[in-house]
Amino acid sequence: MEAKRVKQILSSSADINVTFQGTEVWIDSLSEDGRTATVHLRGPGEERTTVDIHDLQEVER
Repeated sequence: MEAKRVKQILSSSADINVTFQGTEVWIDSLSEDGRTATVHLRGPGEERTTVDIHDLQEVER
């Protein structure tokens, strides 16, 4: 995924499905350098992880 799309998803009010290594995640924030994002799993649990944005995939419904 590109940084521009991550920013669009973060500013959108729509529920956009994104996966990291096949698992659905919420994007919490984009790093200042635009190369990594902080995400957490959808559903219960608040553990956050920093991942390379190129490993994020938008899922078409």
